[in-house]
Amino acid sequence: MSNPMENHGVTDEIEEKNEQQEQPQEREKGLKGRKFSWGKLMHLDSFDMESGKIPSGYLNHRSFKAVDWGTTLKLAFQSIGIVYGDLGTSPLYVLPGIFPNGIDHSEDILGVLSLIIYSLTLITLIKYVFIVLSAHDNGDGGTFALYSLICRYAKVGFTPNHQAEDRDVSNYRLELPNSGLRRASFVKSFLENSRIAKYILLLMTMIGTSMVLGDGILTPCISVLSAVGGIREAASSLTDNTIMWISVGILILLFQVQRFGTDKVGYTFAPILTIWFFFIAVIGLHNFIRHDPTVVKAINPMYIVKYFQRTKKNAWISLGGVILCLTGSEALFADLGHFNVRSIQISTCSIVFPSIILAYVGQAAYLRKHPLDASAAFYKSVPKPIYWPMFVVAVLAAIVASQSLISASFSIVQQSLALGCFPRVKVVHTSSKYEGQVYVPEINNLLMLACVGVTLGFKNTLKIGNAYGLAVVFVMTLTSTFLILVMIMIWKTNFALIILYASTIAFVELLYLSSVLYKFTEGGYLPLAFAAFLMSVMFVWNYVYRKKYMFELDNKVSIKKLKEIASNPDILRVPGLALFYSELVQGISPIFTHYIANVSAMHRVLVFVSIKSLPISKVPAEERFLFRRVEPNELCMFRCVVRYGYTDVEKERESFEETLVNRLKEFIREEFFKAKSPKNGRIITGTIAESVIGEVLRIDADENDDGTFLEEIQFVDNECKKGGIISLFGESEVVASKGTNWGKKLIIDYAYNGLRRCLRQQDEVYAIPRKRLLKVGMTYEL
Repeated sequence: MSNPMENHGVTDEIEEKNEQQEQPQEREKGLKGRKFSWGKLMHLDSFDMESGKIPSGYLNHRSFKAVDWGTTLKLAFQSIGIVYGDLGTSPLYVLPGIFPNGIDHSEDILGVLSLIIYSLTLITLIKYVFIVLSAHDNGDGGTFALYSLICRYAKVGFTPNHQAEDRDVSNYRLELPNSGLRRASFVKSFLENSRIAKYILLLMTMIGTSMVLGDGILTPCISVLSAVGGIREAASSLTDNTIMWISVGILILLFQVQRFGTDKVGYTFAPILTIWFFFIAVIGLHNFIRHDPTVVKAINPMYIVKYFQRTKKNAWISLGGVILCLTGSEALFADLGHFNVRSIQISTCSIVFPSIILAYVGQAAYLRKHPLDASAAFYKSVPKPIYWPMFVVAVLAAIVASQSLISASFSIVQQSLALGCFPRVKVVHTSSKYEGQVYVPEINNLLMLACVGVTLGFKNTLKIGNAYGLAVVFVMTLTSTFLILVMIMIWKTNFALIILYASTIAFVELLYLSSVLYKFTEGGYLPLAFAAFLMSVMFVWNYVYRKKYMFELDNKVSIKKLKEIASNPDILRVPGLALFYSELVQGISPIFTHYIANVSAMHRVLVFVSIKSLPISKVPAEERFLFRRVEPNELCMFRCVVRYGYTDVEKERESFEETLVNRLKEFIREEFFKAKSPKNGRIITGTIAESVIGEVLRIDADENDDGTFLEEIQFVDNECKKGGIISLFGESEVVASKGTNWGKKLIIDYAYNGLRRCLRQQDEVYAIPRKRLLKVGMTYEL
């Protein structure tokens, strides 16, 4: 089997040649009174690398469009109902988690309040809202967004499907500063040349993804249990079991409404969270004024130092409870694809952050006078006349809190799926108005079952809080690690600022991590168990996916063999246009020869289609299709690579096929122009818009009186009418080859094939109509 690094080297050489030979191109302004200026095209006569160029007129296009202020404010309001539920409801359970055995000293309250204020300021506000959100990938956030940025800048992926043309996609380009080049080049070179470093990055990404999914399980449990548990203030006779079953009922209902989508759920939940933030801010201000205004002294960080000096080890252990005030901070970044950076910054700074700070200040002021109420600080601090309205809003807010990590789970699964790190699941785009809002039915059901199981197993929030803290800080630490790499390689940040970040924010997170690991046996093992299971699934899928790709790459159909097949008179050419789907980008899958050997027939127009995911969030529609003709022209056979970003919406199959055929005809036109251009002049690369192309066709056909390309286009149209568009889907079974070790057999024969049987088939994911689908199966021995 060939080495991926060798393929990367080939790609690097071709990219360097492209860079050396490319010349600037001018965008067409119109036809009248102008001479055309065609860009020079480097044609690579290689069957392994695509030769078509992307229209340069599109290179300034950005799919990440500027959003007007009206839309931004709407998204800011909607984000309140999706992003901040977890962060906003943390006052329900933070102080009980910090003081599970009561308050020993009145000054401890000031030390803890100071820890909460500075943790929220340093990590939630400074790190996430003002730094991490800037590391978005064309508007998308999360662990995989950071990983995709690194993959785009340094070749750290394992699947050798890189193409020189991919760098010409508008969104693929990075706006990079020029300072810090030597440091960035060193780190980039190290990552590209170290296989161990690549594996570590991939495993870190999988761990981060798994932990976010773990958050999606634990957030609903702890939020709903904490809110429902407040009913004991009015009905103390209720047992843990009763509260547990009420919580289970609410959780099941919550997961059932996910199918309606982030858009509808967000507008439904946003008013609830707005009321919640108003309530906790007003109650916090009331308690601050009424009970002890002197808690404002907690702004002085010296109270943190005194707290550690006074309580020593217990202060360090209590950090496991303090970290719970940061729950949901990662959702600000992971849910970014549902909104945009400015909308989240507006809603955080204007509503969320001030309200939460007031809530904690109010609870601290109340506990200064009533230290015995620490185990139920939130509900005890609520004035009696508004207890019931507050209870109802708290339960509703807890339901909304669960939404933030559920939405984040859907987004991160979509990203990992597109990058070949997750089994095939159906991704439903729930909003035609806002991009990035998705629903994944299988993940929704898995999260629901896991939430119900955890709630039934733990029954209360104390152990869930220990587990939750570990999941939260683990993801934060991984995000900081990736962010430092982005700062060094991509942003080329001043080294002093990188050291400052690592010595403050990253150090604080590591301190929190050490504290939550102390409670490993008291529930902290739960997120690691979730992560271990999910990582096993992701690793198995990614491992076999790469093995399959390398097998197809090593056994691909040569251009010579393909010409022999097409020219063989014994092989019948039947009417129609066939789309032969495979995952292989650099060549034609061996499944095609398997099909010909058994059928001995092929359609008159044949397009080999490869669906490819780029390490970017979106690919502009006009840059999606990359064509290449299989010579000679009389064969009427083409290659087509269809490129998607990991958040792109795949069209309905009928619309997709229609678009593909139209782009094929455009490709035939462009080839004609290239052939007709003077040898000493420049040739057409498709820089003109479609309406302009139509005018050039008319003029050029009249001047040259050559209708060859029109005949071929007409031939394609006729074949589509006669035989229709047929989808041939290459589907491979995999088995471990004879003589392989037991570990490989276990992964391929049992783990991977077991997963494959339980999940959707690939044609279901692509939504190919069954009446026009022919599956072609083949077994690979890996």
